[in-house]
Amino acid sequence: MADDTRVDDDAPSEGNPFAAMDPEMAAHPQPLFAALRDSVPVMPVEGVGVGVVVTRRAEIEEIFRDPATFSSNMSAVDLKNVRPLIPLQIDPPDHKKYRKILDPVFAPREMALIAEPVTALANELIDQFIDRDGIDFAREFSVPFPSLVFLTLLGLPLDELPRFIEMKDGIIRPDQVTGTPYGSDTTNEYQRKTAESIYEYFEEVLDEREADRRTDLLSRFLEIEVEGQKLARTEILDICFLFLIAGLDTVTATLDCMFAYLAQHPTQRRRLVDDPALIPAAVEEMLRWETPVLGVARVATRETTLAGCPIHAGDQVSIILSSANTDPTEFAAPDDVDFDRQPNRHLAFGGGVHRCLGSHLARQELRIALREWHRRIPDYSVAPGHTLVYTPAIRSIDHFPMVFNRRVDQ
Repeated sequence: MADDTRVDDDAPSEGNPFAAMDPEMAAHPQPLFAALRDSVPVMPVEGVGVGVVVTRRAEIEEIFRDPATFSSNMSAVDLKNVRPLIPLQIDPPDHKKYRKILDPVFAPREMALIAEPVTALANELIDQFIDRDGIDFAREFSVPFPSLVFLTLLGLPLDELPRFIEMKDGIIRPDQVTGTPYGSDTTNEYQRKTAESIYEYFEEVLDEREADRRTDLLSRFLEIEVEGQKLARTEILDICFLFLIAGLDTVTATLDCMFAYLAQHPTQRRRLVDDPALIPAAVEEMLRWETPVLGVARVATRETTLAGCPIHAGDQVSIILSSANTDPTEFAAPDDVDFDRQPNRHLAFGGGVHRCLGSHLARQELRIALREWHRRIPDYSVAPGHTLVYTPAIRSIDHFPMVFNRRVDQ
């Protein structure tokens, strides 16, 4: 899912050739990717800002193993930031020094420490609607939950939620905000202004933390060192920018996809209700099957070939993670959603040196959300007569009317 507030080191590509796929294909992309793997696993694409699309697992892993040839720099992903985002747009060898200080911040033992407050946040949201007959799942749970977790980690007021969602959408979904096509002058200008507001916001907050240190991540960033030197203010801003735009949308999309699957597969859902210990494995399998972030981007730094297809310096390379996650060379019966699948080497969090920085945080959020939800609301479905519409590239669901068929309030 991206390589993923999850916080993604890999982030979704604006040049994704499937960004304009129709709703039916966005809802069920697996058959398309199977056809591409079988016919053109490395496909040249013209006119969409992408040089090639790579769908076969073998070539995708080859790309991840060679960051010198397939770079994640600013020309791979344009988010209207003024400097490379750390660590997403930093390639080796400098990438290693940033991961060395950031990986421990998101290590499993650190994420275990936030389990209690994250659980409380999930239940506070559920408290607001459990006595009703249903909700819009996207508006009332999948969007606010990861954003509230993010605010808590950074020690920011929870009433900043609307502002953070506005900033996140202004970078990732400016077309939906402005009602004009992505890449138009209007959306580009809106993204630029939003980017400026993100830098300005974190400048103000960091000024406050300089004067009054706390126990949150922002205060921690002011203390940690890279090779004996503290992070520069610009470096902290570049980390925060990435955390904001990569750490909110991807977990929201993952919750949408997982709950949509479970709402439409009651037998699988009942397994989680009856045996919560199955949830961690179920999370991994739904990450594999749904892969909410379809792909990530790289840019070629030199002339090379993949599966016999020429790659030129400067070419955009679109890596289709969703396809890698249903490749039969890696997964037996890849079209079966098997909560008991072992091993499960999915690439929903990307791979290689840029593998998702926040994967452990994402897993913590997802596991807690599924556990607490199914403890309290075990039986639900998509509202009768409604067809869920998935957005392309990042497969979220903007409108998700859900009906509670049975409620257990504990």
